[in-house]
Amino acid sequence: MIDFKLLYNSNIDNLLAFGSRFTTDNELLKDCIQDVFVKFYVKRHTLDSVKNLENYLYISLRNRINDEFRRNARLCDNEINDSTMRIVAETEEYNHEQMERQMALATSVEQNFSKLSPRQRQIIQLYYVEHLKYGDICRIMGINYQSVRNLMHRSILRLRQYAAQAGR
Repeated sequence: MIDFKLLYNSNIDNLLAFGSRFTTDNELLKDCIQDVFVKFYVKRHTLDSVKNLENYLYISLRNRINDEFRRNARLCDNEINDSTMRIVAETEEYNHEQMERQMALATSVEQNFSKLSPRQRQIIQLYYVEHLKYGDICRIMGINYQSVRNLMHRSILRLRQYAAQAGR
């Protein structure tokens, strides 16, 4: 006869660790482990052929978690109805409008960027796109630290001026 209390106590920590590889939802994991032990207890008379009870528990837990994932996926599919489809359509319209605004903004920034002098474009590129520090920019551009700061300041001011002119 199987001592279920001993089997549970000796395997619970390992089953929790094993199950956490598949899901981060601890409540779901605990429920699945409980379901595995309940099913194991109910079928205890038909499990005489099982040679390794621990492996049986691990495989049962993995299958139970997968069943739960499949069940949740079906529930999600069934929840799609007219109201959720309307929300999805409205969200897609919003995303499309937002994408158009972002593209217009990007075009405007590119146009303003192209108006800068080559050195101003270079410093903006090095600092904001390549994420270099001022010290690195000094070495690349061959100018001192204060000159880099001054050039960056003037470049940003110029971009702001161009953006303000475009906004009128």
